[in-house]
Amino acid sequence: MTVMHKDIRLHGFVAGYIEYFAIAAGVDAHKSYFFHIDQKDDDEIRFFAPGNEFLLGPEGVRHQGVGGSFCEYMFGVDQPIADLAKGEVINRLVMYGAHYDTVKGTLLFSDQTEGFQSYEKIFFDGNAVCNYFFFLHSPKNTGPLKKQQEQILKLLGKTIKRSTAIGEENDNGIINEIFPLLRDMRAQIFLFKLINKRHQEYGDLFKSLYFRCKKIADVDFAALTALAARYGIDRYQQERIRIDVMYKHPDNRRVVDEYRNILISCSRKGEINKSENARLTRLKTLSVRNKIPGALFYTLDEMLKKDKKMVDLEETDYISETRQILAGFFLSASQIESFIDYEDMLKLLFAKKKAAENRDHTFEEILLDASKACDEKIRDGADISLLEGLSNIITYFDRYDSASQIINQLAFMENVRISEDMIRSLLGNKVEFDQLKPGLFEELFIAGIRENKYVGNYGRKKVKALARGLKHIEEKHATTVDLLKRLRAINEEERLNLLILGVVRERIRNFYSKYSTKADQELLKREIAEELRNREQLDHEIPDELFHEVILAIKKEAVYIHNILPTIIAEKNASLREDFLENSGLDRFYVEELEREYYALNGLDMDELYEIRKS
Repeated sequence: MTVMHKDIRLHGFVAGYIEYFAIAAGVDAHKSYFFHIDQKDDDEIRFFAPGNEFLLGPEGVRHQGVGGSFCEYMFGVDQPIADLAKGEVINRLVMYGAHYDTVKGTLLFSDQTEGFQSYEKIFFDGNAVCNYFFFLHSPKNTGPLKKQQEQILKLLGKTIKRSTAIGEENDNGIINEIFPLLRDMRAQIFLFKLINKRHQEYGDLFKSLYFRCKKIADVDFAALTALAARYGIDRYQQERIRIDVMYKHPDNRRVVDEYRNILISCSRKGEINKSENARLTRLKTLSVRNKIPGALFYTLDEMLKKDKKMVDLEETDYISETRQILAGFFLSASQIESFIDYEDMLKLLFAKKKAAENRDHTFEEILLDASKACDEKIRDGADISLLEGLSNIITYFDRYDSASQIINQLAFMENVRISEDMIRSLLGNKVEFDQLKPGLFEELFIAGIRENKYVGNYGRKKVKALARGLKHIEEKHATTVDLLKRLRAINEEERLNLLILGVVRERIRNFYSKYSTKADQELLKREIAEELRNREQLDHEIPDELFHEVILAIKKEAVYIHNILPTIIAEKNASLREDFLENSGLDRFYVEELEREYYALNGLDMDELYEIRKS
């Protein structure tokens, strides 16, 4: 016969903005008195059981006895590699009085389990929104505290680290998962959920805005900023909340998880081969289009890619050249005349360009080492001109990063916020680069975009308009305002195209033959326009040319999915695929997403798709 536990719950607030739920669960939990509220200070509540105490105060929590805390890991924050490398481990668990011995590689326990944690530290070290604490009372768990803690970890640790109920804040689910593991009919579990209502409100607002269309409008971002200012939420907490929310968007999560899984596989082998590196590069490129923060991938690279052997990938020429130039820069300290001339500067800029294209952090590491060496030389009495020379290099690199970021956003992202200041910045950078070498700006930033097969139609339009506009401004034939208007017009056309494409696709994706006549298409156009006006997403008529472009794109999509792609898969015909991509005019990012959906729906092996693409 299964013995059912019962529970009793207390709910309230402390410190004005910390919501708590206290639960005592066990066979006889409803018969026990387990809390006391200080009559002098309603903000102080004491929960207790034999040998255990948990106190909620106005500044934080105090605890003693057995137990610990747990929460869902937030994506993008520091996470032990041992946990990160196990995809099923999704939660952080901390046991009172435990610490990790880095020498022995083991977890050590202590009888010193009492302590205090401020609310600020709880929501900084743990989850920014929701954290759990717990303690247990079990007649079977006896002996020194450290022995009890070790036993609790053995019984509950694996389940707690993997429980999806924690991220869902499913208190009943948590208790139902861990209670049977105690194997003690007389055991009692005391669970305390703490929610930072300010952080929760900020996260909920950001999620509602971001999940709507994966964009944050200026007016919405202003509302977020105002909310954070009103509650005093620091920038770090804002950033980690936003990154966690963006990661949890289904479209983002799929890409990031695949990237992480490849790195985990490489981490276990201790090496990364060419095929795996190519897949990582592809996913990183996709992340730009999907507006996934680069910080997510950089964090994963640092944790899982660092110190891994790159099989058959020797140091590239541009890295070797960078080392030689920056190493030679410090020869002046040995009375050997050495300086960076314009040819060296050009080599460094093109090396930086290649490093960025290959996601090669070695370049930045070399620069960091050079900066440290420069500081040490100056400290030891070297001429200040050494610092001035390095600063000149870094200034060019800063200009490169600024220009590259703006132009890549224009090329790869939708609905980019363009401002007159951004255009002025690009214009100033163009002047500096072209003074170094005529046409250098075009060579560094524009030529590669034009050759990149993954740049979509509207990305090409924006970059082409930018290059032409900057030239006209320099020739005094146009102004920054003229260029701004042109870029915003292309942005609006792109927004409308994607909006109409999304609405129309669901209606005619698989039945476009029903809308083959001009009359049918005109009727559909009126219906779509009316729908968008009712949703306040359109305030004018849909241009005929734009609508026909959408219809044609969907027809091409249907032909590819139903006729061409099955042939490509059956014959492993990479040439047929490339021919379609070259002649259809559809964005490669979009076609690859269609392919991923097709493989997922039909249960096909994604590795086969990678092989076809590589061919």
